[in-house]
Amino acid sequence: MESPAEAGIASSFLLAEKTVRGVIIEGTSLVREMRNRHALGDLETLLLGQALLGTALMVSTLKGQDEINLRIDCSGPVKGLVVEATATGEVRGYLKQVPIPLATPLASLEGTNHLEPLWGEGFLTITRFMEEGRQPFSSSLALQSGNIAAEIATYYRISEQTPTAIHLSVSFDSRGELAGAGGLLLQAMPGADKKIFASLEQQTQALPSLGKALAEGHKIEPWLEEQLAPFLPVILEKKTILYRCRCDAERMRLLLLHLSLADLEDMRANGPFPVTLTCHFCNQHYPFEQQALADICREKQAQTATT
Repeated sequence: MESPAEAGIASSFLLAEKTVRGVIIEGTSLVREMRNRHALGDLETLLLGQALLGTALMVSTLKGQDEINLRIDCSGPVKGLVVEATATGEVRGYLKQVPIPLATPLASLEGTNHLEPLWGEGFLTITRFMEEGRQPFSSSLALQSGNIAAEIATYYRISEQTPTAIHLSVSFDSRGELAGAGGLLLQAMPGADKKIFASLEQQTQALPSLGKALAEGHKIEPWLEEQLAPFLPVILEKKTILYRCRCDAERMRLLLLHLSLADLEDMRANGPFPVTLTCHFCNQHYPFEQQALADICREKQAQTATT
C-alpha cells in the first residue's frame, strides 16, 4: 500500500454560479512516484507527467468503477505513451520510448511550442470503460500540436461536445529535480453562459505555472481561489489519487500461458534464467525460474490437449 506522501489530491469544485465544474490536482508526489518507478529523465518526466495529470483530471469527472485509457501513437521521437486511470483514484502509465532520443538537447523544458516536433504526426485515442456499459467507447483524433492539455480539450470539444479548458504543469528546480506538478480542468455545464466560459478559457491559458506555485509552497485551494476569484469557486470534495498498478506474479504467469507451447519449451530449455517479465506500467520485474517454466509448460500441454 502506498503511503499518503506518495498520493496526489484532486479537489472538485463549482464556479460561475454553479454553471462550470472543475477539478484541480496537487500531483507533485504522484508524478515523483511515476518518475522513480520508471527511472525517467527530465523530458520523459515532463511528457508522461502531463499525460498522467491530464488523465487523472479526466477520470475525476467520472464515478463508480469507470475507467479511462489515454493513448498517444506518433511518428516523432516520443513514439507514444499510454496512461490508465480509474474513478476510484488509481493511475498508471508508461512511455513507449525511454529515453527519448534527441538530435540536439532542448534549451528549456518551459513552454510547449518547441516540444511539438517530438511528437510528429499521430493520434490521440481516449477510451472510456463505463461500469454499466457493455462495451468501451473509444474516440481517436489526429494530433494538432503535441500540447497534451490542448489535445485533451480538443477531444472534449469534438467527441463529447463539452467546452473544456485545461492547465497542466510540471516544474523542475535548477538541479533538474521535480519541484511541483499539478493540473486544472474546467468544463461548461449545460446552460452555461458561453461568454463567461470563453473568459475562463482565456484566463486558464494565461495562468501562471501551477507547478511552480506548488514548488514555492502554495496550496492548491488558496491558489485556485486567488486565480479564479471573480468566478467564486466553491470546493465540493477531495479525493486521493495513487500511482498504483494492478500487475502481480499471477497475471504475468497467465501472460506466459498465452505463448505457444514451442516458445515456452524453448524458454524452459534455454533460459537464460531467471526469465524475467517487466510490467510496462510500473517497471516491476517478475522472475521465473526453470522449474516455474516447466510447470507452465505442463499447464500449456494440458490446455492444448483439451482443445
